[in-house]
Amino acid sequence: MSALTFTLKNPAASADIDCGSLTPDALAGKAVAEIAALPLLVGGRAAKVGDVFEVSGSDVLQIVFRGSTRCHRIGAGATTGSIRVEGDAGDHLGAQLRGAEITVTGNTGAFTACEMKKGHITVQGNVGDYAGAPLPGNKKGMSGGMLVVHGNAGERLADQLRRGQILVGGDTGAYTASRMIAGTVLVLGRIGPHCGHGMRRGTLIARQRPDLPATFADCGTHTLAFLPLLMASWKEAGAPFATLPVNPRAQRWMGDTGGTGKGEVLVWA
Repeated sequence: MSALTFTLKNPAASADIDCGSLTPDALAGKAVAEIAALPLLVGGRAAKVGDVFEVSGSDVLQIVFRGSTRCHRIGAGATTGSIRVEGDAGDHLGAQLRGAEITVTGNTGAFTACEMKKGHITVQGNVGDYAGAPLPGNKKGMSGGMLVVHGNAGERLADQLRRGQILVGGDTGAYTASRMIAGTVLVLGRIGPHCGHGMRRGTLIARQRPDLPATFADCGTHTLAFLPLLMASWKEAGAPFATLPVNPRAQRWMGDTGGTGKGEVLVWA
């Protein structure tokens, strides 16, 4: 069976599309004609899937979106199957993901992997603000799974991260790992200002020393046996994560001492 594919009929249109109902879980057991007749919110108004997308293929466990920044909430809450976005995606990609695999060949908007619980998301381009963070008004961000970003990330990456891993090949914006509760974040590029603000626990690993708040304490250089093990586990994420130099020596800072002071920032050679 070929992958179930959604291709926008009018890519130039400006109305936002809520794709949260087009997941392997929600479409299981449905024929193409049934899927095309399903309701869909477009610009806050009801439409049918077939009015917005050309629908082809039949394998609901393999879904393809011919992407657009208009397509929001792709893969939200999915527990199984795989979703591939060819091009860009909008906001809330993989929100509250619970086990599926999502791959994006372009960029994504804000709140990518927000409150993700399980699964794997790979973005070949950039992600917007609040990746891995909680939804507005909530207090816990991503709590499991892995987010791999080959490009850059916006502000508040991993805000209130609870568990899981986030890998970023490029730069990040301000307040990276702010209010982080637990988990692991790796940044290979430059980290924006105010990183670790309000950090409680967890580990932020950097290739370049960030501009840390004064509330982080320099703990010297250490040999950390778990670093080579972590790097070995990231090989499957592909370049540049597959070719990281294995070095267990790292400079360590602890903070934010304005709170519990149990978070750590590691900079390794």
